[in-house]
Amino acid sequence: MTAVNTAPGTGPGPVEHTDRGPLTTDELAARVARDIPPGSYVNLGIGQPTRIAEHLPPDAGIVLHTENGMLGMGPAAVGDEVDPDLTNAGKVPVTELPGAAYFHHADSFAMMRGGHLDVCVLGAFQVSHHGDLANWHTGDPDAIPAVGGAMDLAVGARRVLVMMKLFTRDGAPKLVPACTYPLTGTACVSLVHTDHGLFAPGPDGVRVLETYGTTVARLRERLSVDLLP
Repeated sequence: MTAVNTAPGTGPGPVEHTDRGPLTTDELAARVARDIPPGSYVNLGIGQPTRIAEHLPPDAGIVLHTENGMLGMGPAAVGDEVDPDLTNAGKVPVTELPGAAYFHHADSFAMMRGGHLDVCVLGAFQVSHHGDLANWHTGDPDAIPAVGGAMDLAVGARRVLVMMKLFTRDGAPKLVPACTYPLTGTACVSLVHTDHGLFAPGPDGVRVLETYGTTVARLRERLSVDLLP
């Protein structure tokens, strides 16, 4: 796919990839990986974001942090690599890279809250056009709240990226004018990576950076947020 400058407010305008369908989960993970600068300290949220570990260049010097107390996490473990005592925060078996370190849960959260992480990638139920994030509770009385370390990451990481599907199974948009679910953080999201497009939220609206299997015009028909040219 064509690469673009994804810094908000820069670059030649949206790149529309209309010769293909929406991104698969692995393609989306690979696209997010491209926006993580070399040498970054990064936390990957549970669920889809953990797939990003499979797509990070080995020579990029990116160090993965997991909130249950590890720096230097590698990709998911398979086969004989699986160690039941070595998992990420989502309890998925992982590998360790040379130089990996382990520490107390409290120290891990101190890293998250203290501004020591360059990037975190989180899933989301909703993101507002301001960059507000809702990802821990749908508000449904039967739903089990699962905040984990999301609030700490949302305010502690220097840059917050979201990886999510743009629409729910019922077709409702997850990029919205204002979040209707309980908030995780306000105006904290830098980029929203989705299967249908890449977006940069901001105070004046949402800038579309790329589309996949659709166009900006079609997205305007399906989304109620202001999509900037």
